[in-house]
Amino acid sequence: MATILVVDDEPEIVTLLRFVLEKDGYKILEASNGQVALERLGVQPPEPTATLPDLIILDIMMPVMDGYTLNSRLQKEPKTQGIPILVLTAKGQKMRDLFEMAPNVAAYVQKPFDPKMLRELIAGILSSKKPA
Repeated sequence: MATILVVDDEPEIVTLLRFVLEKDGYKILEASNGQVALERLGVQPPEPTATLPDLIILDIMMPVMDGYTLNSRLQKEPKTQGIPILVLTAKGQKMRDLFEMAPNVAAYVQKPFDPKMLRELIAGILSSKKPA
């Protein structure tokens, strides 16, 4: 089954996503901010053997490194630029507009979200992902 990296600084959201998505058989990895995500992905510091997820669920507003900065870094890295991103945030249209031009953003979901809708959206993104 697919691996999903959840990058969010709100423990309640991470716990909810883990609960909902593990029921569907997904393996869930966690990062509390963009810098931790870069480490998990083996980008900074470089780690060629790091496991890459099939999808990243990304919050925007986080300490240390926000989601927008993280996504910009991911797009510049050959090994991560093809990973689809699902932006999950409490911020409105302005933040959505920042991500509109990002080719790796597959969907944008505003908090609070409907878990059933999110599960269906994730299943659709993963089923349409091209094999590497």
